[in-house]
Amino acid sequence: MERTNEEISKDIKMVLEDKVKPAVAQHGGTINFMSFEEGVVKLQMAGSCSGCAMSKITLQNSVEGMLKHYVPEVQSIIGEDDEQAAAGGYTPYYPNVLE
Repeated sequence: MERTNEEISKDIKMVLEDKVKPAVAQHGGTINFMSFEEGVVKLQMAGSCSGCAMSKITLQNSVEGMLKHYVPEVQSIIGEDDEQAAAGGYTPYYPNVLE
């Protein structure tokens, strides 16, 4: 019996909440679920993950493998930076400095 996208999305969200978010929160970041379609999970990189070069490596080397392990319907993931953070000039490695 094939599972629905809703059932698969629920499992993806559970893995993100229980196994991924606590780890990235230690570094001031978060990863939000956006969608699941045809085996592809779209995630939003937010907080210090947004714009971070290492977040792309973390996605491909850790998060993707974990999601594939716990949710076999996942074939790949796509990460997008939080556009609101970027529009507001947020950069995780350069703190705002008062002039």
